[in-house]
Amino acid sequence: MGPVLAGVLQLLALIAALALAYVPLGNYMARVYSSDKHWRVEKWIYKGIGANPDTEMRWPAYLRGVLAFSAVSVVFLYLLQRLQGHLPGSLGFKAIDPDQAFNTAASFVTNTNWQSYYGEQAMGHVVQTAGLAVQNFVSAAVGMAVAVALVRGFARSRTGELGNFWSDLVRGVTRILLPLSVVAAIVLVACGAIQNFSGIHEVGQFMGGHQQWNGGAVASQEAIKEVGTNGGGYFNANSAHPFENPTPFTNLFEIFLLLVIPFALTRTFGIMVGSLKQGYAILATMATIWVGFIALMMWTEFAHHGPALQIAGGAMEGKETRIGVGASSIFAVSTTLTSTGAVDSFHSSFTGLGGGITMLGMQLGEIAPGGTGSGLYGMLIMAIIAVFIAGLMVGRTPEYLGKKIGTREIKFAACYILITPALVLIFTAAAMALPTPGNSMTNSGAHGFSEILYAYSSAANNNGSAFAGLNADTQWFNTTLGLAMVLGRFLPMVFVLALAGSLAEQKPVPATAGTLRTEKPLFTGLLVGAILIITGLTYFPALALGPLAEGLAS
Repeated sequence: MGPVLAGVLQLLALIAALALAYVPLGNYMARVYSSDKHWRVEKWIYKGIGANPDTEMRWPAYLRGVLAFSAVSVVFLYLLQRLQGHLPGSLGFKAIDPDQAFNTAASFVTNTNWQSYYGEQAMGHVVQTAGLAVQNFVSAAVGMAVAVALVRGFARSRTGELGNFWSDLVRGVTRILLPLSVVAAIVLVACGAIQNFSGIHEVGQFMGGHQQWNGGAVASQEAIKEVGTNGGGYFNANSAHPFENPTPFTNLFEIFLLLVIPFALTRTFGIMVGSLKQGYAILATMATIWVGFIALMMWTEFAHHGPALQIAGGAMEGKETRIGVGASSIFAVSTTLTSTGAVDSFHSSFTGLGGGITMLGMQLGEIAPGGTGSGLYGMLIMAIIAVFIAGLMVGRTPEYLGKKIGTREIKFAACYILITPALVLIFTAAAMALPTPGNSMTNSGAHGFSEILYAYSSAANNNGSAFAGLNADTQWFNTTLGLAMVLGRFLPMVFVLALAGSLAEQKPVPATAGTLRTEKPLFTGLLVGAILIITGLTYFPALALGPLAEGLAS
């Protein structure tokens, strides 16, 4: 079997698995967020944090809950790292430096999981499990809660109430993320991923020095890292490390895990707004972009220029031989079109155009299918923009899901789509203009610029993957990337929740003969086109200086 055919067959198997999980998982999540009953363990949690889960919140109160919980999480994780040297199970590792502790705390709380440290050489068991793994759960649940609040904004009328943040947060963890992660961790352990609390072992000599490995609760963290579209690896090599990703099967299984909730949330959306066809339209948009990007990535990585690539069967530099080009291409596209950031190969070693595809996937806003929750609300924002564009074409007030899209709603949507590109381009320009940040680039020219552009695209879009050549463990990058993560996560949420509140206050508008049918393939095509054109107009000059220049020159 040729490598191209193997890659295509793996893609088809992945699509089949996602299709089988789509209906039951989507239906289940709709029941979770619509139920008025609380599990006993959930009642204990509410009592412990002093929250009333039955109190409905308007969008300012919902937003205060999101920001307060996230701020406390940042402080807790920062202090945990700074005190690591005094904690049990630290494996002898010292406290994390202040700038790196801030960067890591901001990273995991914002669901970015950018890592400027070597996991196996910096973090002990307590920080990994009580700090990073816990944030993998709750940061994903925060994104899902905000998405559900926006869906309620479409579904409800004549009220500004969007549900209860604390209830949505706790249910997302206890009823969705935790059960899926337990099953996933068992599968990973059965397939060879490690799960222990062992210390550091010396396993032999390498190039005249001693080689050491340490264990850890790897499988459990790997599971939620993918299920919650987090991406932070226990080891520096992330999912290219055999302790995290032992076999080609686990590689495909991990891709399935990082895609299953974002895709299934479109069905949850359709059920909650009372129209499955609307959910299918959003699903079709996500799937079209995802499959299209995979096809482009496989084409660029299988294009044989020269005898070395012909013998290897593709661009094998930076890729695991046990995984291959096809599966690495699927993983790279899936991880950058979601907010996962996990990698099973090094994106810096992809072809010039291949690296550009991973970068563009993040710059789309990671909406195809995007992160847990963030992908859905990002795509719904783009749907509002597409409806507005269609309204301009025909000269009528745009409507979406029975709600008028007026000046106020368009302002919220426009602010949402402008924030992240502004962060990416401003921070990239500053890093290139100042003398010190450029010293972190391993490469010069177009590829060196791509390292910087990729880093800020990853941070502001809350992805977390990196071009491996950049030395980001400096005060400049730890601080500015941390700020980009925080601003890129929470400023958009402000406008999402404000938009949700505005929509919930409206009364429904009956459909007429002139209403745009947003459940039809025509709207799906319009939405795909709007996403690609808006992203292209925003980022094309920067991409032309980096991956496009490199790809066309090779």
